Amino acid sequence: MYTYKYPHPAVTTDCVVFGFDGNSLSLLLIKRGIEPYKGTWALPGGFMNMDETAEQGAFRELQEETGVKDIYIEQLQAFTGVDRDPRERVLTIAFLAFVRQEKYEVIAGDDAAQAQWFPISELPELAFDHKEIIRVALEKLRWKITYEPLAFRLLNKTFTMTQVQTIYEVVLGQTFDRRNFHKKMTALGYIVPTDQQIRNNGRPGTLYTFDEEKYREQIENRNAF
Repeated sequence: MYTYKYPHPAVTTDCVVFGFDGNSLSLLLIKRGIEPYKGTWALPGGFMNMDETAEQGAFRELQEETGVKDIYIEQLQAFTGVDRDPRERVLTIAFLAFVRQEKYEVIAGDDAAQAQWFPISELPELAFDHKEIIRVALEKLRWKITYEPLAFRLLNKTFTMTQVQTIYEVVLGQTFDRRNFHKKMTALGYIVPTDQQIRNNGRPGTLYTFDEEKYREQIENRNAF
């Protein structure tokens, strides 16, 4: 086994899990049960074991501290500020997720004293550099939702255009004109009307579905030479 004279930084993983409850955007946080920052809210995460990848470590810490598992996460970026952790030289690899809150039961465990969802506009004081990590993650989420069909992971197989608009407005922090939004969404080609309707305040409304095959075709054509 090789050894080197150079100091080795420790590596942690942190999970930025955004949740949508049908009306608002929230963030999953844990209250630290140990020092440093004992009693302060933070992102779920912890030190990576020697026998696991960063992604495996992120999944393990998320499940141990919040009970949340079986979700799609993707790597956001590494955060390497020299003084970001008072214990030692620690860099962290952050992961991003966007989920439907009602699908997951949050249960604190391991070194997390509590675990709960917080409205994104009402976040508490945070440990380490987690405020900055969340800022970067939110920017990435807002960028991704304009280029990828993230919203449809949070909806049922059939949905109303109002439900789609609500997700976009909540994530982007904007208000859209209903008719213009409807026109833009249907023009995409992969949000298609079904023959089903739903009554809202006595008025019938069309239910739509996300056509994954048409979306994939568009992606392939867009990337073709």
